[in-house]
Amino acid sequence: MREQKGFSLIELLIVVAIILIIASIAIPNLMRARMAAYETAAAQQLRTINTAEISYSMAYSGVGYGSLAAMGGAVPCAPSPATACLIDNSLASNYNGKGKNGYNFTITLGNNNAQYTATAYPISVGSSGSNSFCSIEDAVIRKDASGANDSVHDTCGALPALGN
Repeated sequence: MREQKGFSLIELLIVVAIILIIASIAIPNLMRARMAAYETAAAQQLRTINTAEISYSMAYSGVGYGSLAAMGGAVPCAPSPATACLIDNSLASNYNGKGKNGYNFTITLGNNNAQYTATAYPISVGSSGSNSFCSIEDAVIRKDASGANDSVHDTCGALPALGN
């Protein structure tokens, strides 16, 4: 009798099949966890924008609220109504127009800059995120389960608050 060295083809196929079964169970859970992390980060970025908007309106009381670009500023930054230096430039430029972690960010001003609607919406609904988020001057983060890019002030105000 000769000694067997190594594995047979059947043994290797069984190991590969087991690995594929485990991967088919784990990968969807990993994707859901990744989307949840992206959504949490988007909501946090909106909190940052809300804080910046409140600071901006207090610092520049005659101007009202500011655009996303006005919240940032060049490095080194000199605070002014055009470059308030309140948020990071990467967020102020919506990460150079590409969004971050699957989300795009916008601010829509209304009523002579007396109102604003800040939105975070998924770049690809279902893969980068399933919910969009918005906030108005009351600084409450609201969730839209459709993931729509809706920056209308009254529509945002009618959505349920995050966590409800």
